Amino acid sequence: MNLYFLITNNRKKKLKIIILRIIELLMLNFSTKVFLLIWISLIVFSCSNTNTDGVANKEKICDLKQIKERGKLVVATQYNSTDYFIYRGQPMGYQIEMLQLLSDYLDVPIEVKVDNDLTSCLDGLNNGTYDLVAIGLTITNKRKDTIVFTHPINTTKQVLVQHKPKNWEKMRKSQIIDSIITSPVDLGEKTIYVEKGSSFINRLQNLQEEIGETFTIIESEEKTVEELITDVANRKIDYTISDYNIALVNKTYYNNLDINVPISLDQNLAWAIRPKADSLIYEVNKWIDEFKKTKKHKKLYTKYYRNSRSTNRNMQGFLASTDGQISDYDDVIKTYAKELKWDWRLLSSLIYQESRFNNNVHSWAGAYGLMQLMPATAERFGIDSLASPNANIHAGVKFLIWLDNQFVESIPDEAERQKFVLASYNVGLGHVQDAQRLAEKNGKNKTNWEDVSFYLLNKSKPKYYQDPVVKYGYCRGSEVYNYVNEIIARYNHYQNLVDTPLTK
Repeated sequence: MNLYFLITNNRKKKLKIIILRIIELLMLNFSTKVFLLIWISLIVFSCSNTNTDGVANKEKICDLKQIKERGKLVVATQYNSTDYFIYRGQPMGYQIEMLQLLSDYLDVPIEVKVDNDLTSCLDGLNNGTYDLVAIGLTITNKRKDTIVFTHPINTTKQVLVQHKPKNWEKMRKSQIIDSIITSPVDLGEKTIYVEKGSSFINRLQNLQEEIGETFTIIESEEKTVEELITDVANRKIDYTISDYNIALVNKTYYNNLDINVPISLDQNLAWAIRPKADSLIYEVNKWIDEFKKTKKHKKLYTKYYRNSRSTNRNMQGFLASTDGQISDYDDVIKTYAKELKWDWRLLSSLIYQESRFNNNVHSWAGAYGLMQLMPATAERFGIDSLASPNANIHAGVKFLIWLDNQFVESIPDEAERQKFVLASYNVGLGHVQDAQRLAEKNGKNKTNWEDVSFYLLNKSKPKYYQDPVVKYGYCRGSEVYNYVNEIIARYNHYQNLVDTPLTK
């Protein structure tokens, strides 16, 4: 029996006792009645000391001193491609990095709770589950009735997200403009999907009054802003609304999106704290004000919102020359491919996917070199950012060998196992193992890439990343799915054009 039912049942028992006592009271003399009335009032008061939903009030620790005595600051944030995610085994995200810095400033550990339901986040703040909600919340007067906003962290505006017409790449710019919405006044009789509980709803309602047009607003019960943007890109829906900074990130994944129509003025985004948490509010605001003055703040914002993260690769330039040479590093790749026991052309295809054979490339996430190793992984295998191309390839191969060893017993088929290794190299072993657990739970073959890739592909959906068997949470699975497919497709071309396979 869970806590909710224990509290609810106890409350019913108390009420039953009260009713019985009232009946008895009517049969007693005056002095006894007065005594019992006082006693019953105390019971009623204690019984009413519950939330309206029947769940007992949690201890609302408001003071920063109390939080430090407890030993942790409990913070809610969301899994998505900017706030919090695991990339190649490393926790990353704009909110997470901000929280790490805040933790250092407050000198208190932060316990992060994932809650992708906006309404649940704010309810959790007020019932004492969370001390702080670290999401880019639009500051509105309506929300101020129940929560306290921190000083603004960023400024953005709300924009319409729509897809460009089919075959837009072959169209003139004027033709594209003629086929899409270019002003909010053109939204009349359209249908717009938005995340439930978001500030976009009120803005759209006000917009209808401002432009004198009506349109249909559908609140999505299950999908987040990013999922709705993906639906627009895939033409499942025509329109959604997003903060511009989030739309900008997603446009790097989907180049068929148009995000150029604003539907609001600039708006402040902030975190939320429970009312009366005065000392916490004071210290967080003090830190925000100072941090926003630093170059580190601008650098952090650029890292997560301005850098292109698209891994959509075309096949142009997959072969550097017509004499059977793939890159300037062919000899080195052939040498280390023997250690890996892979066809060197498959290893070449992976390196092209990662860096286009450019050893000077640094990714938005901090990966570097031909093999685009994350700093922690590179250090683990004995190199740093100053390593030679030869050393970078060798370290990457050592990592691939380690990954291969994680699957070699369970997936004896080499070609099949290579797909699991490639996926793990891209997104991290943990996410791939999550997908395997999901496949097994749903009666699929956890050693078959086709079965497992379905769950990896859908691991950005709450239905999957919130499943109890999942340990590593949200993952933009479409990226790793495409990554594996593109490397294999390019490898097939290399096989056709470079007739020098690895001799085992």
